[in-house]
Amino acid sequence: MSRSLDVPLFLLLAVLWGFSFPAISIGLESLPPLLFAAARYDIAAVLLLTAAVVRVERWRPTARNDLAAVAGGGVFLIGGNGLLFLGQQTVPSGVAAILQGLVPIITALWAIPLLGERLSGLGAVGAAAGFLGVGLIVQPDPGNLLAGDTAARLLIVGQVCSVSLGGVLIQRAGPTLEQLPLVGWSMLVGGLVLHTVSLAAGEFPSADVVGPVSLAALLYLGVFATAVAFTIYFRVLEKHGAFEAALIGYLVPIVATVASVVLLDESIGALTVGGFALVAVGFVLLKRHAIADAVGFSSGVGSP
Repeated sequence: MSRSLDVPLFLLLAVLWGFSFPAISIGLESLPPLLFAAARYDIAAVLLLTAAVVRVERWRPTARNDLAAVAGGGVFLIGGNGLLFLGQQTVPSGVAAILQGLVPIITALWAIPLLGERLSGLGAVGAAAGFLGVGLIVQPDPGNLLAGDTAARLLIVGQVCSVSLGGVLIQRAGPTLEQLPLVGWSMLVGGLVLHTVSLAAGEFPSADVVGPVSLAALLYLGVFATAVAFTIYFRVLEKHGAFEAALIGYLVPIVATVASVVLLDESIGALTVGGFALVAVGFVLLKRHAIADAVGFSSGVGSP
């Protein structure tokens, strides 16, 4: 199959994930954050595991490496997203999406101690550029790092670190379980983690706060932005590798920003845009070899 034929799929995934950020902001107007996040993954886990039972012969994780992948993915890759919901209570959805551009950079840094990878001098410059970009996006107050908006943006940085760690832990475990049940079980574990923390935080469900708008936001997140989107993501990952899949993360903030401006009347400052540009430059420096390979592949004679 030609790489160009996957462009619509690539764009569809960016739209599904891009609209998830304003959907979170809309749902947070009436739903408690951790319970909201848990319910999102409950819905996705039920859909994905049901599909796995029907379509996959070996859908239960029994091998040690599969169980390790489910645990790492569930706790960090899925459960860590609770920090995003906490942060988005005050952080604009467009800014929250832009901070996700740090994921490939943090992933590369986690891979050094956990996967034995090395960071070159130029790669270190790329990582530094990425962190400088985050500084422009977060814009911390040196006199009070725990100030409301700064603390919320740092929570989202923590979510980025957690999600990145979860991805590396899954890779380190080397699961043999197929992607569909692996993602489904990870979401089930992550949902249980979020429910536990939600109860500990005193969040309790209340029927009177669940209106049609918040319910629509929840269903969109659980069905389309999670179950459907992750199925598309792993198809892209399987067919074209981590590089092309990572590029989606740089289109999502653009979609999220446009959606947040149109739907929520949010605004994005020049420093935030500049910070995103620095993060993108950092990614290019870190992944320059993958970029060169991709360019060579796409321009090669006889390439499909």
